[in-house]
Parts: sequence; C-alpha cells; structure tokens
Amino acid sequence: MVESVASRLVIDTTGEDIQGEITRIREQGPAALVELPGGVEAWSITDAALLEKLLTDPRVSKDAKQHWPRFVAGEIPADWPLFLWVAVANMFTAYGPDHRRLRRLVAPAFTARRTEAMREQVERITTDLLDGLAQTPPGEAVDLRERFAYPLPIQVISELMGVPESLNPGLRTCVDGIFDTTLTPEQSQANYMEMYRILGELVALRREQPGDDMTSLLIAQRDEDEDGQLTEEELVGTLLLVISAGHETTVNLLDQAITALLTRPDVLAEVRAGAITWADVVEEALRYESPVAHLPLRFAVSDIDIDGVHIAQGEAILASYAGAGRDPKRHGATADQFDPTRADKSHMAFGYGAHHCLGAPLARLEALVSLPALFERFPQMSLAVPVDELGTVPSFISNGHRHLPVRMHGE
Repeated sequence: MVESVASRLVIDTTGEDIQGEITRIREQGPAALVELPGGVEAWSITDAALLEKLLTDPRVSKDAKQHWPRFVAGEIPADWPLFLWVAVANMFTAYGPDHRRLRRLVAPAFTARRTEAMREQVERITTDLLDGLAQTPPGEAVDLRERFAYPLPIQVISELMGVPESLNPGLRTCVDGIFDTTLTPEQSQANYMEMYRILGELVALRREQPGDDMTSLLIAQRDEDEDGQLTEEELVGTLLLVISAGHETTVNLLDQAITALLTRPDVLAEVRAGAITWADVVEEALRYESPVAHLPLRFAVSDIDIDGVHIAQGEAILASYAGAGRDPKRHGATADQFDPTRADKSHMAFGYGAHHCLGAPLARLEALVSLPALFERFPQMSLAVPVDELGTVPSFISNGHRHLPVRMHGE
C-alpha cells in the first residue's frame, strides 16, 4: 500500500494529457494512489487484469451512501465537483439487489431487437447531418465534433427518451458541465441543480403528455407500481444517467475514430479498400482512446488483497478504462499505436462486469452507420489544423477533443 504523500499523483482536472498522465500513474504500479479534486484520495487502476478482477468482485461497490465512510460521515460536501458522480440515485451508483432492480427497469429499452430497430432512425439523422455538411464551401473548415459527432447521438438519445427539442440546449450544457472537471464547487453545484430542474420539467411534461418513449415508460412504471420499485428520485436519476451517458461516450467515440483515420492515411486507405472492416476501426478506437478515461468512483466493501495489491475497507477506487485499453501487459509493445488489424482489441470502454453499459450496442450501431457514411460522402476530407492543435475537453473523465476542424472537400 502506498503510504507516502510525496508519491501521490494529483490528477490534472483539465485532461490536457490523459495518456501521458496514465503512463505516469502506471509507473507507480497496477494500483496507484492519486488525488482527485478536493483532496479526495483514490486508487487508480490502470492494469487491465486487476481492473477486471475488481469490477467483478462483490467486495467492490459503487454505493457511496453505504460503503464510502467519508460520504457517510458528511465529509463530502454537496458542492464537491464530483458529487453527482457518487450521490445520484440510479443504477450507476447502486449495489447488489438495488442495482439489479434498477437495471431491469431500463434494460427493455436496449434489447438487441430494439437497438436494431433504431437503425433506420440513425441512418436518417446521419443523412440529414451529412446533407448539412455538404453545404460547406470548398476550403472552409467546419468543426466536425460540433456539427456531426455531437448532434448525432444527442438526437438519437433524445428521440429514445422523448426529450422535446426545447430542452436539448439546456440538457447539453448541463451534461457538458457534469463531465467538466475544471468547474469550481459553486459552478458544479449550480449545474447539478439546473440539471435536476430540467429533468423535473421533462418528467412533468411526459406525465401530462405521455408518448412512446423511455421516459413515459419509466413514469408509468413509477406511478402504477404500488410496491415502490422505482422512487421519484431514482426515476429522475435514471433519466440523468441514460441521457448523459447515452451521448457523451458516443460523441467521443466518433471524434476519436475520425481523428485516428484522418491522421493515418495508410490505415484509412486499407479501410476504403475493404482490407480493414469498420467494426475493427470502431473496436480499436474504443481501445486506443476510451471515450471515458477515468470513471469515479467505487469503494472497497471490505479489505481487498489481490495480485499483491491491498485496498482497505472504505477506500475509493478510480477505474482507468483508458489505462486498461493501453496496458502493455495485455497489448504488448504496440499498445500506444492505433492498429485496427491487431488480433486483440479488447477494452473496457463500456465498463465491465455487472455495470457494463446497457447502451453499448446502440453506441456501436451509431458508429457503424455514421462513420462509413461520412467517409464515403466526403472522400477528400482532411484535418484543417495539426492534430496537436485540436485541444481536449476540460475533463479527466471525458476523453475527447475540444474542436475537430475539418475541410470536408479537402485542401
């Protein structure tokens, strides 16, 4: 167990060098003590094998209200920048039977059949966005994150959840704020309150005007179930989870995949020639640049001794999905290279174990529909600035570029 304060690495909340920082964490061992905002300590797990074991270990919980002594004791204030990540009431933070109960309520919206049924919708939204991009004058740069990677998943999830267009701008701002780890405590708490206000408005709207959407279904379950399978707080918390997770990860997946291909013309040529499949591109993009770099937080229910690592009861755990994706022990000397032809493209970009993301098939569908369509429609597309000028989103959780300026018709 790391005892020395001097050895503790303070996580950079700006996310300016996520992979470089992960390398420095990994140098301290498979589990390394790091400092999060507010001086909160956590064990960062970058070792893929160890992380898999912890994520399937019943001695590891996501429920701060039960298993994080600092939270239980009231030492974590409501204005802590990551408060929502540990305090929200939904399946993201639930443990054991509560997690299984809440997951069962949401799972019907993400079955293989319902996901495949959304293909036509994804194709329609993709075509509309590409038609808009086609209006860009030759030589003019357009921000592809803003104009393509962002609106596609947010439109898909909004239609799935029955979110009216009028609420989308506010929801987008709040979701961005949830992932922005540079916010001050005051900004974080204000964002938290505004998100719940908007979601409350959505619930009120769908109670009055129910539709064929996930929000209306959850409200009906909540209002009709006399056994209290879903509390009002869990209803709103579940909406928050599905809406925010339902687009942020896909935005980064599209962003990172596009960037990887535009900066590797040799790989793109093989994709165009059919030597590399789009499925291989998507899985390698998920491994190479996990859309979620670090996911807070989990907690040791009891003392854990595993693979030479000791995590004491009540200590916090930070899952480094981006670290696991580039673990050289699993992916060898080329772990830091984007190579869709590699045999092992295993990753934990959508989590692992009981908390594996229900929306993973939908995210893959969106990528497998939109990416081929984009590159086929604009074969001369090129980055408008050097890759090191793309910037990063202000977050150590979300792993994407601040901007993705591209010339749709080439130079």
